[in-house]
Order: sequence, then C-alpha cells, then structure tokens
Amino acid sequence: MKSYSVKELLAKQPIGESVEVNGWVKTFRSNRFVALNDGSTIHNLQCVIDFENFDENLLKQISTGAALKISGPLVESQGRGQSVEIQAADVFVHGTADPETYPIQPKKHSLEFLREKAHLRVRTNTFSAVMRVRSALAFAVHQYFQQNGFYYMHPPIITGSDAEGAGEMFRVTTLEPQNTPLTEDGAVDYSQDFFGKETNLTVSGQLEAETYAMGLGKVYTFGPTFRAENSNTSRHLAEFWMIEPEMAFYDLDANMDLAEDFIQSILTYVLENCKDDLEFLEKRLLDEEKSKPQNERSEMALIEKLKFIVDNNFKRVSYTEAIDILRNSKPNKKKKFQFPINEWGADLQSEHERFLVEKHFKCPVILFDYPANIKAFYMRLNEDGKTVRAMDVLFPGIGEIVGGSQREERLEVLQQKIKALDIDEKELWWYLDLRRFGTAVHSGFGLGFERMVQFATGMGNIRDVIPYPRFPQNAEF
Repeated sequence: MKSYSVKELLAKQPIGESVEVNGWVKTFRSNRFVALNDGSTIHNLQCVIDFENFDENLLKQISTGAALKISGPLVESQGRGQSVEIQAADVFVHGTADPETYPIQPKKHSLEFLREKAHLRVRTNTFSAVMRVRSALAFAVHQYFQQNGFYYMHPPIITGSDAEGAGEMFRVTTLEPQNTPLTEDGAVDYSQDFFGKETNLTVSGQLEAETYAMGLGKVYTFGPTFRAENSNTSRHLAEFWMIEPEMAFYDLDANMDLAEDFIQSILTYVLENCKDDLEFLEKRLLDEEKSKPQNERSEMALIEKLKFIVDNNFKRVSYTEAIDILRNSKPNKKKKFQFPINEWGADLQSEHERFLVEKHFKCPVILFDYPANIKAFYMRLNEDGKTVRAMDVLFPGIGEIVGGSQREERLEVLQQKIKALDIDEKELWWYLDLRRFGTAVHSGFGLGFERMVQFATGMGNIRDVIPYPRFPQNAEF
C-alpha cells in the first residue's frame, strides 16, 4: 500500500486504490468524518470512519490535534466540499491530544494568543500557509542567484565590526558577569575574553561579502542577522534573515537593475507555486480588513498587489526630487505627516516612503542619491560631495524593503569618511585592503527576508512570518 502526502493524494486522486496517509486531526465530526492535514497543503483530506466497525476506545482517542495514520480505498466523495475521501479500513493513533488542554482548537484564535503558542501555531491554516510561502520564497532566492552566476557565501555570525555603524549590537562574551576582569582604568578587559577582543553578533554580512565579491565576482549571503534595537513595533525583529548580494564591476544603475529583476523573479515564483496558500491568505486579509475603516483598507487585494510588483517597472527617483514632491504634498502642507518635511537632508520615514509609492507614483519606487550624512560610511560619495550613490526600493504597505549602494572604492575617500565618523581604522584594515589591492567599482544591497515574506503573505506583523520571533523582553522557545 502506497503512502501519500495529502497534497499528492489530492493532486493525483488515484480513485479505487488503497492508500495510506499520516497527519493531524483538524476536526472529527459525528464520530465519523475526520478532516486530516499533514502540513503539505492548505486543504484537508476527509477520511470516513464507519464507527460501528471500530473499537469505541480507539474512537475516543480521535480528537483535534491527534496524530493518525489512516489507510483504506480512495473513493469519490458523496458529500460537498471535497472531491475524494478515504474510506477508513484501518486507523492507527500515533499520539493523542487531550481536548481539555490542547490549545489549537477549531475556532478563531487571535494572532497575539498564537504568538504565545509559537510551537503549535504552525498547525493553524494561517501559519502553515505563511510558512509554506516563506519556504518557497527562500528556495526562489537561491534559485535566482544560482541561475545568474552568483556564489553563495556564509559570512561570520560572530564579528568584531559594526557594518552599519549604529552600535545596536548583541555582545558575545564568555566573561563571568559577577567577576568581570577590568583594566587599570576600570573598563572591561576584553583581552581576557574568548576572542581576546570585543565581539558581537553580526548586524550584516555585507563587509565580508564585499571581500568575496572582489575575488569571486558575484556572491550572495542569506543568513541570520541581529539588531539590539529597542523597537517594539510590527516591523522590527531582534533576529531576522538578510539577503545580501555583492557584485564586482557593478555601478549603481546595474545594482538597481538587479534588485528590480530579483524581486520580480522571486514574487513570480511564489505566484506560480503557492496559488492555494495565496488564495487562502488573500481571503483571510479581506475578512480582517472588513473591520477597518475604509481609508485604512488596502487598495489592492493580496494577489493583485503581488502581480502589481511583478508587472510594473519600478520608478527611479532621486532623493532630491522626492523631497520636493513630499514638501509640496497635501499631507505635508496640511500637517498630516507625523514627521513633517521641511528641508533637504531629512531622513525619510515609512509614512513618506508609502506616500510616494501608494499615492504619488502608484508603482514601486527606487530612490537614489541620498544625503551622505544619513547613510553609512561605505557608500560611494558623489561628485557633489554631499550625496552618496545609495538606493532604497520602496513597496506599497511597507515602505523600504531593500537598501543598497555603490560601495566606495577609492582608498583615500574611504579613509576620510572613516576618520570623520571616528571609526577605528585598525578595526577595518582588511576592508581597506580591498581598496589597496585591485580595487574596482562594486555594488550590493540588502533585503530583509521577513519583510518580503510579510509583503507576500499580507501579514500585518513581522512577528508572524518567522517561526520564533525575537523582540524586546521576549526570547521564549
């Protein structure tokens, strides 16, 4: 007897064949109808039990959450709601789930409640759909880069450098908190620590990826990054996954071309391969938005929004042009923005980014040539001396989803920028070596993977698109 996944069985429908399937009980109705799901698809498989032919003690063990193996002939379903069903000839209980204590009962649960049950929430339709889309997106990321001549590199998780210069890092140490060795001037003596110096969890693999791009040509990273940023918002996590391609001999225009093509490619893959899950998530989103005021509802349904990104060219706009648009916009003049735009040099907030995408241009936007003083030290200084070759990709509903730049390849300019920011040049001796030995134009960008999953699934909170979210005051599980 062949064992099938629910997805396989519903796709192939080998009617008349005796089949075997394993899964968890979603519902058990009338002591007869089992809705079984194994996580392979959003759809359940109906299994019909003739209770008169089964032991009563066995039937008592079948409840929501129990794990079963059911075998029997697959037949055309007589009832509505499914095309096929298994007539159960044999039922084996892998594990029971006490209905009094099993928390994921067949009723509507709040997302806040499910975060407290993160180890079980993937058994709900919403989270199984989100995690299958997440998996498909991750595959699409690797497929895109592998098919386009990139090499996958693993940057270090533990690092001595702060790539972003923001200082919001988690320290890595083996020193005893109660007996920390101190230097003569009372500072922590890191020379006695495991690595002999101060080290942290990485905020970005970019700097290390740059070194590999300058030897392999085109590389990408896809791994966890960490920010000790005390942001308790629906858009921030302390631990998240980053995709960071770095390319030798790419200028900013080539970098923008790549970002646009990459995003459209991975979203196309999801549209083609996650149809059932996206339809479920779209319906969920529409139901959720019914309770919101009209002006807070999405202008586009989920699948339409994904197709909008795939089918439209991204509008490229300089930061200077964007500031003019925002300064003269109705919300700015009527003081509707939380952060008013008064002058050139302002750091754009998500409300400004979303206005440009959703209201003004009505398409994805790439902003470029930002003021140097609001961007990182490694971005290439333009000839005007006040802007850098930076770019951000802005999406509807989210704002910035990609940040990137052409990197500063000139040794003297980079040294000046490092000095101006009071960064210790000795800490970046290896990074500066790239400019000493065979320097060349090169570029790259970073994409926060969870923000892309959020966009693709329509989930409102970033904590609901990663298996176990890490955020201030929470490291459960």
